[in-house]
Amino acid sequence: MAVEIPPLIKPSRLRRRGGLWGECLSEFLGTFVLISFGCGVVAMAVAALPGSGRTSGPTMFFWGAGDWLLITWGWAMAVVFGIYVAGGVSGAHINPAVTLAFAVRRKFPWAKVAPYMLSQVIGAFAGAALVYAVYHDAISAFDDAAKGPKTNGHTLASFSIFATFPAPYFNGGIWGPLIDQIVGTAFLAMLVVAVVDLRNTAVKANLGPLIIGFVVAAIGMSYGANAGYAINPARDLGPRLLTWAAGWEDLAMPGTLSGAFSNYFWIPIVGPLIGGVIGVLVYDLFIGDVLHIRAQQHIETEVGRTKPEKGTDEE
Repeated sequence: MAVEIPPLIKPSRLRRRGGLWGECLSEFLGTFVLISFGCGVVAMAVAALPGSGRTSGPTMFFWGAGDWLLITWGWAMAVVFGIYVAGGVSGAHINPAVTLAFAVRRKFPWAKVAPYMLSQVIGAFAGAALVYAVYHDAISAFDDAAKGPKTNGHTLASFSIFATFPAPYFNGGIWGPLIDQIVGTAFLAMLVVAVVDLRNTAVKANLGPLIIGFVVAAIGMSYGANAGYAINPARDLGPRLLTWAAGWEDLAMPGTLSGAFSNYFWIPIVGPLIGGVIGVLVYDLFIGDVLHIRAQQHIETEVGRTKPEKGTDEE
């Protein structure tokens, strides 16, 4: 908006927010928005729509790909608006894997890494708490109606509203889900740095958040089913801590379901942190270094051109 907007708090009390404190508040709110809409769309698909009579039964969901598309596009929009909220203050990392990758290869100050990550986890916890408060009745009705194994009255399906777990075909193994998280987050980091790289075909007119949302949708559609495509340690850990406090017990922490998986909580943390660094390194090795040397040599290549344009003396 072009008009001047007066601050809610007296300027003399806002000085601390001009630096790292303000950036941490931005990361908190951006991640809060991300989780509020991301976990919110899963709550809609898993508990609210079935419980409201809009499906064929109170526990009937995931009949086909359409349900998965609802979730992937919901998470995509969650990312878009989380970035739009926080981008102007903190850069809207809203993901510890992105923060670490930017510290490794984009000169993001190492002193800010831990405060950013903590703010992101707290924001994710708060977003999950909001979703739980809004959908508590729907979740309770779903768990009551559901059959099968329960942990303290809660089901794995209702836990999936908030955090991730591996598919049954991994048979409780760790390498499949860990590799999945590394690969998914590597693509995320690689494509994020590509989108914001002004030396490349960077997105203009502040459309970067929308394109990054498309990236998240693409990852969810291509790599989502293996382990729930957390691709963000805060996105998984914050809601996981909320569900642990709300009664999901071992399902949340340490992430154990008898006969299915055990001590899973660390995989959506470690995998994305590794994958984010790999993604930015791969981009710089294959693309960033080429752009760097071309800039040093003042080589200007028209985007899309495959060979030099002929001069009049060559025709």
